[in-house]
Amino acid sequence: MKRKLKWKNIILILIDLILIIIFLIILTSNKKEEVKEKYVHLYISSKENMASLYDLNNEKIDEVNRGYKIIVNEKNYNDENDYIEITYNNKKVFVLKEDLVKDRIEIVKEKEIYVRTHTTLYENINNSKINGVSNKGEKLEVIGYDQLLDTGEVNAYKILKDGIESYVYAKYIVLDEEEALLHYEPDKYYNIHENRRDFYSNAGGTGASLDYYPFTKPIFEDNIMPEKVYAFYLNGGRNIIGNIDAYIEYAKKTKINAFVVDIKDYKAPAYKSKVYEKMSPTNYKYAINSFDNYKNAIKKLKDNGFYVIGRITAFKDDYLVKDNPEVGIYDKRYNKSFDDGTWPSAFSRFVWEFNIELAKEAVKEMGFNEIQFDYVRFPDRIVGLEKNNSLDFRNEYEEEKIQAIQRFLMYACDEIHKLNAYVSADVFGESVNKYITAYGQYWPAISNVVDVISGMPYPDHFALNSYGIPIPWEKPYDLMYNWSKEAYNRQQEIPTPAIVRTWILAQNPMQGYKYNSNEIEQQIKALFDAKLDGGYMTWSSSSSLLGYKNRNSAYIKEY
Repeated sequence: MKRKLKWKNIILILIDLILIIIFLIILTSNKKEEVKEKYVHLYISSKENMASLYDLNNEKIDEVNRGYKIIVNEKNYNDENDYIEITYNNKKVFVLKEDLVKDRIEIVKEKEIYVRTHTTLYENINNSKINGVSNKGEKLEVIGYDQLLDTGEVNAYKILKDGIESYVYAKYIVLDEEEALLHYEPDKYYNIHENRRDFYSNAGGTGASLDYYPFTKPIFEDNIMPEKVYAFYLNGGRNIIGNIDAYIEYAKKTKINAFVVDIKDYKAPAYKSKVYEKMSPTNYKYAINSFDNYKNAIKKLKDNGFYVIGRITAFKDDYLVKDNPEVGIYDKRYNKSFDDGTWPSAFSRFVWEFNIELAKEAVKEMGFNEIQFDYVRFPDRIVGLEKNNSLDFRNEYEEEKIQAIQRFLMYACDEIHKLNAYVSADVFGESVNKYITAYGQYWPAISNVVDVISGMPYPDHFALNSYGIPIPWEKPYDLMYNWSKEAYNRQQEIPTPAIVRTWILAQNPMQGYKYNSNEIEQQIKALFDAKLDGGYMTWSSSSSLLGYKNRNSAYIKEY
């Protein structure tokens, strides 16, 4: 009997233990579920890049970047409290409950924004496709954003305009209409330019149509630009690209530290670009070098320590117009493209996209340190045709010429800076004057935007008695010094002037006068004497190695 009782007790005890274990498992499981539900992940949101933090008395004591991620007690979050306690920098602080959101898209609270500086609207921030433009003071409806920077700032807003979704870079945007309509330090900058216009007609535009807000000039740690760039120019000819070793060998014996190499010159596409294949088959057909041969030449320049600049003639390209006649300036008199189709319109966004896609490919595939745009202008010597309304410029957005040029270069900087490469622009020597040229160039408007501005004050391009010099090409120092002083003065009229790196004439003038080393030296010395010390580039259309060697003493000097 006792033995049976004993076994019965043991069985009961075991059953009790099993029940206790089951109970503990259930209890533990419930506690885990309670822990999961106890906390919620949230983001701090705001209409600006910083949100406020408060103390127990609801006094503001600090700020935090919006987008900051926190974990809060779900019960506290669900209570009817205006402020929620959080931990920030190891301190207990409070944040407004209305500034806490669960979805990242809600971090940015702006519903409308205003354009501070006229800007491009993008189809997608990851490509160069353009949806349109937005002018100073315009209100835009915000429907999202692409990414939030570590500072809490938006990189680009997703907006809705005329029923079309687009992206606009936040650096051109403010939150207040009144602020958007203001000009940056007008007494110091804008008022200088406001009344300047095209001297000969109204074709080029007006200074009042532009904005002179500062533009950040980047320094890329993996792409350092020399303080002074001394560059030989090389065209894209097969005999030049194929003889690159000889140019490298000679340059190493001089102070030359850079090369400007054609990517595309007028009727001379340098290599078989994939961009040509897609957007301008005729450029592809007539490309001079193979993709690989050209790439190997650029690689050799870089491997030998040279800074390499790729030159693109932006708005002179009859192959592009032949393939896309709708983008060429149109001559109403003859019902055909103007000047046999040599001028794609600088108003055309397709032309912009073509040039920038070509530039981006050149940076990514060839490794260029910098992209230089030449022919960033409209045709010259057409004032009479414009007065007679003989030309159709394909001006879709009703812009002034100088607006289109400045906006194109802003767009170029937006796109090319993403690739850690610099942007430069070539301008006529005339652009340093206190007026806007009829072909849409104005030094301050361009210099304020790009990283490098390169005037082309070739002595043989100046008229007799320019700057009081009877025969300018016979006095290269005097001419260049007087021109440089004007360029220097224009640089002082803007908040963020570009580096000035000037083209010098490194071949004989058109008038038959001979230019030897002395004439080259005089041009360069004048630049530096006038404080334009960013360097020089040699214009020799043939890129003759013998021509460079024959003027050797000019290139072995440190200026």
